Amino acid sequence: MTNTQIPPARAERPEARPAEDAPRPSARDRGTRLLATLFLAPTIVGIVVFTVVPIVGSVVLSLFHWNVIDSPRFAGAANYGAVFGDETVLVSFRNTLVFMVLAVALQLLVALALALTVNGRMPVWLRSVFRSAFFFPLVLSAASISVVMKYLFNQDFGVVNWLLGFVGIAPVPWLTSENAAMATVVLVYVWQQFGFSFLLFVGGLNNIPKEIHEAAALDGATGLRKHLTVTLPLLSPTLLVASVVGIINALQVFEQPYVLTSGGPGDSTRTVVMVIYETAFEQLRFGEASAVGVLLFVLIMAVTALQFRLSRRFVHYQ
Repeated sequence: MTNTQIPPARAERPEARPAEDAPRPSARDRGTRLLATLFLAPTIVGIVVFTVVPIVGSVVLSLFHWNVIDSPRFAGAANYGAVFGDETVLVSFRNTLVFMVLAVALQLLVALALALTVNGRMPVWLRSVFRSAFFFPLVLSAASISVVMKYLFNQDFGVVNWLLGFVGIAPVPWLTSENAAMATVVLVYVWQQFGFSFLLFVGGLNNIPKEIHEAAALDGATGLRKHLTVTLPLLSPTLLVASVVGIINALQVFEQPYVLTSGGPGDSTRTVVMVIYETAFEQLRFGEASAVGVLLFVLIMAVTALQFRLSRRFVHYQ
């Protein structure tokens, strides 16, 4: 007698429910989605109107010759060729890159040093006073600050040279020397901008668990060694944000060099945004100005992408 094996019964798959039987969102869910859309609409419209449309318009305008008075004439890549052949534009890009390196490095260094100091042992009320004082220059307009600083750094009657005179230092041509002018613009810019990075660092330091510092202290890490091996690695995400924002702002600097030095002496402090302004609104060459703007946009995107690429190695998340 042979044994006949009966194959196991296959598990019956539940039949797919027809589309019309799928649960439909309730009236409450539809209301929530509609409310979320209404809240997001102003931001989306603002981004489209004030960011996307100007960028697309600049790219299109960079392909035309246009002086506002006459009709636009198609130029193709001629505007970009004129930009690369203009020595003033090339110098402005070099000045902007030098300014970016100096300003961002000094801004992050000053902000981090002050954040570590304020986050140390001091009364809460005094900590609040320092936070407000360091952030206050950021709420003022860059133009008004630059006007005041222009008088303070004046070679003949400025307060800075007047104070230096008490210690026997001769008047310094802060705004009329090629070497001193860039340094002065950097100092004024950093004085106004470091408050933003300072607040970011204070928040980042407060998010570092105290237990980690206590464990590092038990292992013998104190002072500078503790900050290098514990604080900075844990603060690296905040450093990334501060550096990205700082570089983007520095590459677009305009008010400080325009008010303080008008790009001089010579072209030593002329920046890319100053060239865009002068080419468009003083020389009425909007096509070439748009081409310079597009190149600046590409530079900002490239530097930002490089930062995020390098952040994979140097940024540590808890």
